[in-house]
Amino acid sequence: MANVKNYIFNNEKLFEQALTHSSFGSNNYERLEFLGDSILDFVIAKYYFKDNNLSEGLLSRMRAHTVSQDNLCQVFDNLNLKKYVKLGNSCKRLTNSMKCDMFEALVAAIFLDSNLETCEKFVLDTIFLDNEKSLKLLDSKSKLQEIAQAKKLTVSYEVVSQTGQSHQPIFTVKAKMGKFDATAKNKNKQIAEKMAAQKILDKIDEEKN
Repeated sequence: MANVKNYIFNNEKLFEQALTHSSFGSNNYERLEFLGDSILDFVIAKYYFKDNNLSEGLLSRMRAHTVSQDNLCQVFDNLNLKKYVKLGNSCKRLTNSMKCDMFEALVAAIFLDSNLETCEKFVLDTIFLDNEKSLKLLDSKSKLQEIAQAKKLTVSYEVVSQTGQSHQPIFTVKAKMGKFDATAKNKNKQIAEKMAAQKILDKIDEEKN
């Protein structure tokens, strides 16, 4: 019985199709991915739209960040979906682009297997959503890198620990630039890096004051 994040498929063929690459056969994820991409954009846009303080520009940036390949790949890995993937002999490896497409296809499969409300709950329970603090995080790494270059320093990021269950790990990341360092935890490694970078930026601001 196909079970993903506590969602049990009624039609397991939809689940299989969502994780089947075109190299394996004609009944693959491509059409589902087309539908899932639109559903995902709608669900995330609706989620952020509820915050009346966000401008159209910020809404677009946050949605783009949330449905980015890096974010969706991390979700794919945390759901431990790789073991269900079907690739043909001509396809040598599972790429990040495929992971992203397959997650979008999975969203469509859940929608077709149930309804929009159930699908929306799955997305919001599963994907890494930004909150208001994430508005600063969107650019924190690039801002820190600019400061480092100006000071002729380097910025490094290191995963110092990984806890939690294998399918839903929590990453502790340490960022370091010169005399400054900071750690942060998140289930998304990339977001943890941005959080740690923002902490260093905050320390730099405090020192100036």
